[in-house]
This record gives sequence, structure tokens and C-alpha cells, in this order.
Amino acid sequence: MWPILACVLLPGLLVYLGLHVVRRGIIFIDIAMAQMASLGVCFAVMKHMDPDGPTTFWISLGFTVLAAALFAFIGKRNGEVPQEAIIGIAYVVAAAASVILLSFSTEGDEQIKNMLVGNILLVTKEEIFRTLALFAGVGVFHWLARKKFMFLSFAPADAAASGIWVKGWDFLFYATFGLVVTSFVQIVGVLLVFTYLIVPAVCGILTARRFGARLAIGVVLSLIGGVAGLVISFYKDLPSGAAIVCVFGGLLVLAGIASLFLNRKTVSAKTPYRTSAPR
Repeated sequence: MWPILACVLLPGLLVYLGLHVVRRGIIFIDIAMAQMASLGVCFAVMKHMDPDGPTTFWISLGFTVLAAALFAFIGKRNGEVPQEAIIGIAYVVAAAASVILLSFSTEGDEQIKNMLVGNILLVTKEEIFRTLALFAGVGVFHWLARKKFMFLSFAPADAAASGIWVKGWDFLFYATFGLVVTSFVQIVGVLLVFTYLIVPAVCGILTARRFGARLAIGVVLSLIGGVAGLVISFYKDLPSGAAIVCVFGGLLVLAGIASLFLNRKTVSAKTPYRTSAPR
């Protein structure tokens, strides 16, 4: 019951953040942030701390806040050193550092597996409602600052010209984004964090034009993908995280096929059939 409840209650905010990430063109920031959060967990494990303890969470959050500052203040979306390059470098270095830190732990191999795919079947009621409360707080903050975040994501040139402190607001976006990723990666692992953030958002973009419609479609598909993946993994005795990711891959294929028909209808509506040759 609790894993299914986690798949129902938690992904909504991830879809919203994923739409911003895709629009900004920084697709791999989520997996880089998740890897930075995992690096904090690996550091705690090396120090023989409880991987699920509060101290580990704050250490992991510290690593993601440092990454948020790095992404916000170094590299520009349209500069000679784009943000995507900084993000890729941060991911590779964090992944390598995680392997090094875990080499000092007797449970290193198992921790690497948990870091990648997690184990959503072990989620507890306390973890779900604690994470839900944190997501609600981040959601309220993004609602209050929605105009600036939408402006920066969907019209960055106009935002810069308007005098908004772009780097400061980008840091707030990345910091809250990192807070969400840090709390979620401890439940589901790096791969599922990336999947929940990107795949439903891309499906929404493929099948709808308005932001609200894209968000609604993404949330519905995230519910379907999570619950269906858990059910399949239960009856087929498959790894739950991997099963959920593969179901999301199937949903993305279906969304791509649906977008072909939707685009064809749109073109047909805009180009009426001619009964005679034009003069």
C-alpha cells in the first residue's frame, strides 16, 4: 500500500519542475542533482552514519545546494560555456567520487545499487508524509514566485532585459529543485528521479500546447506509470524501480505516436482542402 501511495501523492511537483527543466534545455540537471545528493549519502556511509538518518539528509542537502550555486552562477544557457556542460561535468565527477567513497565501505556494492535504482518497496508511512509535507512547502513557494520562474524559464531573454536578478532567482529555483531531489532520491534512487522528472513532462509537451494541459497530462501519466510499474513488478517478480522506468518508456512511445496524429490533425485544420487549382 505505501509504495503505491508514494507513487500517487509525490510525483505531481516533479512533473511541474520537469516542465521547467525541459523548457530551460537543461535536461540532465535532475540526474546531476540526484547524483550530488547521492554523493552526500555516500559520504555519510563512509563515515558510518545511518543512510536514512536526519544527519545524512542534511549532508546530502548541503551537496545539492553547492551544486545549485554552481549551476546558477557558472555557465550561461546561451554563453560560450553552457550550463549543460557544467551539469555534465558535475554529474561525472559526483558519480566518480561516489564510487571512491563507497570503496571504503563494506556495503559499497549494495549502496551503489540502491543509489541507482533505490527500493521503493521499503518506503514507510513516515517517509511518505514527511516528503509530502516538504513537497507542499516547496510547491507553495513556487506558487508565490510562479511569475518570475515562468518568466525565467519561458522568456529568459525578456527576463534578463527586464532587470530581474537572473542568477539569484536561478539559484532559488535550483536550490528548491535540489531539496525536492534530495528527499526523493533517498526513496527511489537516481534513475527513478530522472524518469519522474523528465518522461511525464516530455509526454505532456508532445500531446498538448498549454502549460496547464501539459502539467495535467504529465501528472496523470506519472500516476499510471508508477502504479502500473509496481503492479507488474509484483506479479512478475521484477525489480520495482527498473519496472517503473520501463513502463514510463512505453508511455513515452505511446505519447510520441499520439503526437503524430495530433500534429496531423492540426496541419489538416490549418490547411483546408482545395477543390481546384489556385490561380
